[in-house]
Amino acid sequence: MTTYKDAGVDIEAGDATVDRIKPLVRRTFTPGVLTDIGAFGAFYQPDFSGMDEPVLVSSVDGVGTKLKVAFRAKRYDTVGQDLVNHCVNDIAVCGATPLFFLDYFSTGKLDPGVAEDVVRGFAIACEQNGCALIGGETAEMPDIYTEGEFDLAGTIVGAVDKAQIVDGSTISEGDALIGLPSTGLHTNGYSLARHVLFEHFSVDDRPDALSGRSVGEELLRVHRSYLKVIGDLTEENLVKGLVHVTGGGIPGNAARVIPDGLQAHVDYAAWQRPAIFSLIQELGTIPEDDMRRTFNLGMGLIAVVDPASKSDALNLLSDAGEQPVVIGEVRPVE
Repeated sequence: MTTYKDAGVDIEAGDATVDRIKPLVRRTFTPGVLTDIGAFGAFYQPDFSGMDEPVLVSSVDGVGTKLKVAFRAKRYDTVGQDLVNHCVNDIAVCGATPLFFLDYFSTGKLDPGVAEDVVRGFAIACEQNGCALIGGETAEMPDIYTEGEFDLAGTIVGAVDKAQIVDGSTISEGDALIGLPSTGLHTNGYSLARHVLFEHFSVDDRPDALSGRSVGEELLRVHRSYLKVIGDLTEENLVKGLVHVTGGGIPGNAARVIPDGLQAHVDYAAWQRPAIFSLIQELGTIPEDDMRRTFNLGMGLIAVVDPASKSDALNLLSDAGEQPVVIGEVRPVE
């Protein structure tokens, strides 16, 4: 006799996982959530009473090979936060406020403790962003994943009043680029970073350049959410466009919002890069152009503002506890 468990799928482990994560998920529920965890579909009733023309904004993403660092470090409570915050930023730069998030967790052999840690990360970030974790999928797929490994994906849905959409369409020559610091690599460039760093260090090594932080601690720093500061800027109508600096670096992501015929002219000497980027570049003898196209280099968000609004934007950001830096301007394509 052969059972499903013999084939590699443990239904009891799945049930145990659901029991563990229920209280975590329920903590994120907002008034719009109509169903508990476990239903076939997740119901959400949005309140659009304050909007004239509500528009839904959605995004889907993963964490990439940052997961490989989590596997080495055997730490699983940060990657869920990374995923939620990444997705939140992707819709926030469009002017949207997140409503709800759904996750997909897939693994070869389900470990309820690991799954609980991952979902705890989802829940922490959802609470911090005022976003409900209303559903998800946990898949156990033997022979697809190496033992002890898993993959994550997430979908977020938010809303914005049509008149408040931030799309960069009004950006013009001379507009200022104001950068806000990242918390390290965020969730991009990890294939290159791992290739370089793990040829020289273990995950627990503490290079002098990292000022006491281990390689694993540095690489697992949580991708920060910019939702609140974006809300502050848009509420005061201080931005023409917003750039979430992810894969492709500043040039690749700025091009997504700056109109044709214009480009972001960035002064890369305007800020001091976090030590992790210099360490990667020096150890791997990586060309500067590759660094700029692969990493955020310490700037995770860029606000494009009219020169007349630059001082107001800088003051607002400083008052909010940020460390804004004018990193360039919009110029015609060379």
